[in-house]
Amino acid sequence: LMYNDLVDQAELFQECIKYYANILTPFSGLVEKKIDEFKSLNVPVDMICPSHGVIWRDNPLQIVGKYLDWSKNYRENQITIVYDTMWNGTRKMAEAIAKGIKSADDKAVVKLFNISRSDKNDVATEVFKSKALLVGSPTFNRGILSAVAGFMEQIRGLKFKEKKAAAFGTYGWSAESVDVISKGLESAGFDLLEDGIKSIWNPDENSLKECVDFGKEIAVKTRFPNRQ
Repeated sequence: LMYNDLVDQAELFQECIKYYANILTPFSGLVEKKIDEFKSLNVPVDMICPSHGVIWRDNPLQIVGKYLDWSKNYRENQITIVYDTMWNGTRKMAEAIAKGIKSADDKAVVKLFNISRSDKNDVATEVFKSKALLVGSPTFNRGILSAVAGFMEQIRGLKFKEKKAAAFGTYGWSAESVDVISKGLESAGFDLLEDGIKSIWNPDENSLKECVDFGKEIAVKTRFPNRQ
């Protein structure tokens, strides 16, 4: 048997929040309701034995407390940037935007993911933890790259709430990707911060400066109220 006090605590926490983010997020309203119902019973709990996962025998209610926190539109001081790229132009935009965010708010955690090279469940977990999500893709066939499209469908189903978002991307002949992403983010329940930012072909020095400034604006607009 695997007990919660016999495993690495950091790994345990990460697996728990990953499970909640990817499986239970759409049911957060029910989670909060059922936990409140359980607490009202005032039943002593010595151990929690779920159908899968560790058995909670050491302070078993700690995981109940975590679930309650996570059910309330959970957000940390984090911004996650997710992108895919063809010729590294969108990657350069992502990195410049991240630089702008950090320069305007050095306390914020900024995480970048090339979605075509990342575990999508890990990325969804980071989005769950974030106050804002930025998504980027070059325009491809008047749309977006398939890896980004798949990710957009994934987060639509998770029904995140009270999170900000914006889009970015490169283009050549036409520039549909930012609009496609923006509409997808909005339909997934995110609050759009900006119209998005576009760069033709591979971004030059001026375009990258605009991306840095864009990142600064995102940082200011998502800063938690208690931060000056």
